[in-house]
This record gives sequence, C-alpha cells and structure tokens, in this order.
Amino acid sequence: MRILLFSDIHSDLRTLERLAATPADLYVCAGDLVSWARGLDACADVLRPLGSSLHVLPGNHESAGQIEAFCDRYGFTPFHERTKQVGRYTVAGLGYSSPTPFNTPGEYTEEQLEDKLAAFHGLNPLVLVCHAPPFGTSLDRIEEGLHAGSRSVRAFVEAAQPEYFFCGHIHESEGVTETIGRTVAVNLGKRGYLLDLEDEAV
Repeated sequence: MRILLFSDIHSDLRTLERLAATPADLYVCAGDLVSWARGLDACADVLRPLGSSLHVLPGNHESAGQIEAFCDRYGFTPFHERTKQVGRYTVAGLGYSSPTPFNTPGEYTEEQLEDKLAAFHGLNPLVLVCHAPPFGTSLDRIEEGLHAGSRSVRAFVEAAQPEYFFCGHIHESEGVTETIGRTVAVNLGKRGYLLDLEDEAV
C-alpha cells in the first residue's frame, strides 16, 4: 500500500497537479489545501480523479464542517478524527492547529488537542497524521529559537510512539524529518512524502 501524504498547498494548483499525478493507492492531505477556506472548488477540479482514495484533514485555514461539505460534494473522504486500517497498521487523522495569532478557522486549544488525540491511544502500530507539529522539535521551527507547534501533540507522540507521524502547518520546516523516540516524524509540506506500507501490509 503506497500512501502519498502532503499538506499546506494553499491553492498552489500546479503543485497539486503534480501530487495528484503521483501513483499511489491512498492520498492524505494533512490540511490547508487553501487559505481562509477560499478556493476549494478549484482544488477539487484537480483532485477529482482521486475520488474516495483522497482523505482530507482540515488545517487551520479550513473548518471541519467546510472539509466535510467539500468531501461530500466531490466524493472525497473526510479524515478528521477518523481511522483507517491498512494491513496491520491503523492510519489516524486529526486536523486543526494549536492556537495561532491569526484567529484562523481551524484551531484547537491544547486541552482540546489532548482530548482528541486520546482516542488514538493504544492503536498499534499507528501511522498518525496531524496538521499540527509537535512543539520544540525541528518540525515546528520557524527560525532559530522560535517554535510554533503543539505541546499536546508532542506529549502524545512521546507517550504513544506511533510508527510514523506526519504533520504540516509550519512552512519553514517543510520536508524535515526527525526521530522522536522510535517514531519517524515528518513535516510534509508541498513536496509530500510517499510512504510504502506494502511489505508491512502483506
């Protein structure tokens, strides 16, 4: 099973075309297809051939309701607070970011993030996809000494040790990979990441 994961497209349709043309069995958008929820229909024109194989999370620029309606309208699969079994793996999704200075549509408090993530405790092996990166890591680094991730996400990753963790949100950390305990953690960004679970799923 080949899973193409990406995030933070922000209406870059050329990049979206490249990602949609990449052969995979499953596609996961980890949020922020657009900015301020504007332009989702234009993204759908590019993504329509993927159908229900495209699983979409709301980032901080979309609300869960907007993504639900978007998926309903175009035949995609909403993946916020949901799981999917892929062979022996559980793939789980949680959208939204921790609070930002910009009052965007998709933000949770740290307490809300902690509560939502609790539903995924005990799932093993786990592939966790969040919009928010873990705080104080190379995945949420805006510049030297400045981090903008979620403390609740970091606490969950450290405690639950998913096999893989994917996030977005902080554009400056796009493409960065870090190992947190046993967890391979990646900030996806526009470049995306092709995860091959084929061997493990047999």
